[in-house]
Amino acid sequence: MSRLRFAAVGDNCVDRFQPPVGQSLIGGNAINVAVQLALLGHETYYFGAVGCDQDGERTRDLLVSKGVRVDYLQILPGETAYTNIDITETGDRIFAFEEFGVCADYVPSEADLIALIGMDHVHIGWIADNGLVRRRVAGAGTSVSQDVSVNNDPAHLDVEGLRIAFGSAGEDRQKAEAMMQGYLANGARLAVVTRGGEGSAALEGREHAETGITGVDVIDTTGAGDSFIAGFLHAYVSGGNLAASLVSGRQSAAWTCGHFGGFPQDPQPL
Repeated sequence: MSRLRFAAVGDNCVDRFQPPVGQSLIGGNAINVAVQLALLGHETYYFGAVGCDQDGERTRDLLVSKGVRVDYLQILPGETAYTNIDITETGDRIFAFEEFGVCADYVPSEADLIALIGMDHVHIGWIADNGLVRRRVAGAGTSVSQDVSVNNDPAHLDVEGLRIAFGSAGEDRQKAEAMMQGYLANGARLAVVTRGGEGSAALEGREHAETGITGVDVIDTTGAGDSFIAGFLHAYVSGGNLAASLVSGRQSAAWTCGHFGGFPQDPQPL
């Protein structure tokens, strides 16, 4: 496949797994997608903000080590976003506390928006911008996707103009179908929805495709959905059809379930 210029815009986060795990990992939808696309061989840029603290420096250095360009990373006064995560006896994750830090007020600059318009494809993660990036970049004719399941505020979730709207429906097939129909009705060109153990589906006009999951010994599901997005974009933006792109997404998600975190990294102690 051809090497493309991708950008991922929005959230980053330090996942702080509380004792007895006592470790932290870098993640967030936009960062996970950016790293996975870089690992798949694309020229990838991350647009977001970190604080002037140790976590911000760590995040920047890790992105660079994974091949992600940080030319447009904003380093702002304040704290890098983090989430405290408790692990139950059955292995389930409980998000005990979230601090959005400087991510809460992050908005790309005018120069950043111009740079985004020049990309082959832009993916938007969690961002509180009232749809600014989507409207400006998609309005200029650039291919744009957004994960509309990572933000609960309707002000930031309009799908009009999106080339691809990504969502998550759990294992509810009827909900997934309704979500896809809704995305298309509201202005997205293509709707892609993951369904947990039921696989994933895509709808573009009258063309429908779906696939199951790739069996794997699961170590950690953190970032699997983000990796699915990266795998799908890797295939679809390069010209792949819906079925092949879904398979590419599920393979990336399965690979991510085989290690801790949204991408391979060395956990750090709290």
